[in-house]
Amino acid sequence: MKIGFYNNFLPCIVKEGGVIDISDIVSNMKVSSPQFMLEKMIIDFNSIRSDIESSETNGKVIPFSEQIRLRPPVPRPGKVIAGQVNYKEGVTLNPPRPLRTFFKSPEAIIGPGDTIVLPSHRPVIFNHEAELAFVVGKTAKNIMERDALNYIFGYTTSVDVSARAPEEGEAQLPGTADAHYGKSFDTFLPIGPAITIADDIHNPNSLRVRYSVNGELRQDYNTNDMEHSVAYLLAAVSHVMTLKPGDLVLCGTNHGNLGPLQDGDVAEISIENIGSSTNFVTDPLKRKWDPHNLRSPATNAANREKLRWEWHSGNWPFNPSS
Repeated sequence: MKIGFYNNFLPCIVKEGGVIDISDIVSNMKVSSPQFMLEKMIIDFNSIRSDIESSETNGKVIPFSEQIRLRPPVPRPGKVIAGQVNYKEGVTLNPPRPLRTFFKSPEAIIGPGDTIVLPSHRPVIFNHEAELAFVVGKTAKNIMERDALNYIFGYTTSVDVSARAPEEGEAQLPGTADAHYGKSFDTFLPIGPAITIADDIHNPNSLRVRYSVNGELRQDYNTNDMEHSVAYLLAAVSHVMTLKPGDLVLCGTNHGNLGPLQDGDVAEISIENIGSSTNFVTDPLKRKWDPHNLRSPATNAANREKLRWEWHSGNWPFNPSS
């Protein structure tokens, strides 16, 4: 089952050929915004699930040809947390490197068919990072890894658009290096097309992720290469902050074959069993990069190998220093 929004943020089930409106099922929910609608649906999902399942089977499909516009399935989460360098890049380190995360602006979210707008800031390059993301399903605080998947409502696709370090002569962004403001420009977080509920994903760490630009495949990897699993990521973060229904967490990317995003590009992310979503790119400054100058997987692996014998402080709260 895939839950989303369409047109004026009407709640729906997303099907292959269109959507099924479920506004009548949630009409008694008193909400003030699409995000609150989603959060209410998540919290009350057990009470409305049978009605939604009935609609999925018997409801009328409104075809995409009838000017259906899918909207971001998580319109404006309270928190967006992103995993940083959370992939092995094919090289397993034992013990694993410490988990690193950062906040990304909720205002960066856009939906299927929306446009990524590159800002006037001049980075070395604008990169795409195709990632699995999950939506928190219930309040999570100090939970254990073994229980963590039970706290997930569902999964969606995400693209962590990234402005790399400033060009020479360009001023720094108004934040520290660890704040990653280069990832929080408006429109820098495409998600969608829907939330695939967690029951439909047997193992989130066994999904193929692909990202294409102008029809050419770039990223193509499996989430089984995560250094820290989906469950670990959720559990570890919950020991720092309380996660709430509707919060969005990005799981990081395998950096092999990262390339530029630039004016006129048409980009598509696809994740096995979750769905595909297309976005456009525009750049008022019309900057250009070589679209075939991609980040080498072999170089990424070699950089990982250099870390093999480096001491580190471990992964709090579950793993000791190493």
